[in-house]
Order: sequence, then structure tokens, then C-alpha cells
Amino acid sequence: MARLIAFDMPASQTFVDLVRRTWSNGDAVLPIDQRLRPDGKKLLIDAMAPSEVIDASFTSTSLTNGIPMQDGDSLVIASSGSTGDPKGIVHTHSSLLAGARSSAKRLELTPSDHWLVCIPVSHVGGFSVISRALHVGSAVTLHSTFDAASVQESARNGVTHTSLVATALSRIDASLFQTILLGGSSAPDNLPDNVVTTYGMTETGGGVVYDGMPLDDVEIKILDNEIQLRCPMLMRTYRDERTIPFNDGWYATGDMGELDVNGKLSVFGRRSDMIITGGENVWPAVVENALTSHPNIAQSVVRGTPDATWGQRVVAYVVLNDPIRVSDAALLSELREHVKQTLPAFCAPQQIVVLADLPRTSLGKIDLLELPSP
Repeated sequence: MARLIAFDMPASQTFVDLVRRTWSNGDAVLPIDQRLRPDGKKLLIDAMAPSEVIDASFTSTSLTNGIPMQDGDSLVIASSGSTGDPKGIVHTHSSLLAGARSSAKRLELTPSDHWLVCIPVSHVGGFSVISRALHVGSAVTLHSTFDAASVQESARNGVTHTSLVATALSRIDASLFQTILLGGSSAPDNLPDNVVTTYGMTETGGGVVYDGMPLDDVEIKILDNEIQLRCPMLMRTYRDERTIPFNDGWYATGDMGELDVNGKLSVFGRRSDMIITGGENVWPAVVENALTSHPNIAQSVVRGTPDATWGQRVVAYVVLNDPIRVSDAALLSELREHVKQTLPAFCAPQQIVVLADLPRTSLGKIDLLELPSP
């Protein structure tokens, strides 16, 4: 039976070579997040149960408690989702190939393209760049971490394509690239023409919806306002073989959204993110977009917090463009009026928390657990 081989090393060309060698041997790979402390790596390895670990010095250590994989399995990606509880999501060669093939067709990729990986390969967004490049036969350059100057230098030296998150995109000259895939968090307004927004998740092997439109072989339906997907890119199972809640092949994502008359998908956020205030439903992403259209709001995140009167109140965490500002009370009043210009009054924040910056994960998502109590 196939084995699971863990790679405890930074992203590099050697990493890619080891992935190819492992796959040619019929085994699957587990990339380990290099930001984890030793105790965190041990917990991950214990949970994922690989048969072998190869570290940054290319030393191989065999483990006696390794759990076999099924033949055809190619990748285990550790994902904590929104709970912080690690899950091992198992992909097959078929699911990765389906994603790479459909992405390559939509982007019209050729072997002359040159991809840059500068987000962690322990996340599906980074690893999918590798599988996409290998499928097309294009060159791939890997950076162990994101550094804006290095990313731009790579573009000047021939890299044509990359995958980024919004915070990284804001720190580079996007025009240096032919195409940039943008995932992670909500896309900012006024994106350059060469930026393609993506929607997907670890369970789908990365983005399967580009600029709101599904890739080939991807079906979308909305059931009770929840996005459901059916496609060959979907995972096979969890590492502990827990049953996946498929319904006739459909996967309920837990994300809420809608399809317009042309089949274009709009994503509102996680079902658990919805704020119910005074009996009204408020989607944080909609309010965040309204807030960031204000000239003095650089970043924002909106959450609900318990309220004795309203059930939940809408709280906005904001980063200002100009730190010299009016009082919090005056700012709240100003932002409430601004939001009410485009949204119902119940969407307007009832509390403002001003921060120097928003805490983020390595993929640019807001680290909600690190937000201060309002």
C-alpha cells in the first residue's frame, strides 16, 4: 500500500524534486508548515501519521506508527478550518489533475509560462501552484517566505504567473506579472486586469471558481443560501477516514452566497459569520466593503458580539489611513452614516474598534482569534 511521506523543509526546487520522486514511488506527500514550533510539528505528525519524515537537511526518519494510504492518494494537507482543530484532507492524483487541467484551460497556460510560489506550500494555495506547473510542464520558482522585493525581482527575471493573497498583492507592482491568482481573503476593489480572483478551499484542492465563474467540470448550486459544489477536484476523504458529507456528490461548503442570472457566484462568507441583530441578517463582508469605500478606512473586519438588547451588535475593527482623527464617537457616527448610504440602517456598525493593523494568518485571512475583545 502507499505510504505518507512528510516533508519538514522550506519550499525549494529540492522540495519539488522530492514530491515528484515520492509520487513516482506511488506514495503521498504531507508538507509541514515551517512556522510551527517543534511541539506543534510533533502534534501534526502524530495526528497525520506519516511513515517517514524528511527534514531540511534531507535526513529521513522512519516512523513505526505510520498509517498506510490508499493507492492513488497523492497529498495530505493539514487544515484547521474555522475551528482550529487540525484535519488531514486527502487528495488523489485524479483530484489534483482535474484542478490543474481546468485551471490551465481557463488561464490558457503553456509550457513557456513561469510560476512563482511565494505562499506556504503547506497550504493548498501554495501547493496547487506546484501541481499546476507540473501538469503544464512550465518552470516553477519557489520562495520559502513572501518578500515583496524578492517577488518583484523574480518577475523581472522571467516569472510570469503567481498566486497571492490580498495583503501580499498590496505590497507589489502587480503589472510585473502576466497573471496573478488572488485567493485567501475578500478581494479589494479596483483590481488590476491581470488579477484573477479565486474561490475554493482545501477540500477542492484550491480555487475552482475564477472571477465568479466555475471552472470546467465544476457545478455550483445554492441550497438554503449555502454554496454547494460538485466536481472531480473534491477530496477523497479525511486522514482519519471520517465520512465526508456528500449528497449525491454535492459538497456543502459552509459558505453562503448566491448565483446571478448568468451563473456568476457571489460569496457572502461562512454561515457561522452571519450576524443576527434585532432579527435582521447582516453579512460581515458586505459591511466591510462599504466601510473600506470610506476614504479614511484602509482595512476593516466586521464581527458580531453578544448584545442584551439586539441579540448581537455589529462591531467594526478598522485601520485608518490617517491616524490623526476625530474621537471614537465622532468616527462611529461618520462611519454609520457612510454605511447607511448604500446599506440598510441595521447593517451600520454599532461599535468601532480602531487598530494599528489587523491580525492575519500566513494566507492573509483575518486571524479572528487574535482580534481584541470590543
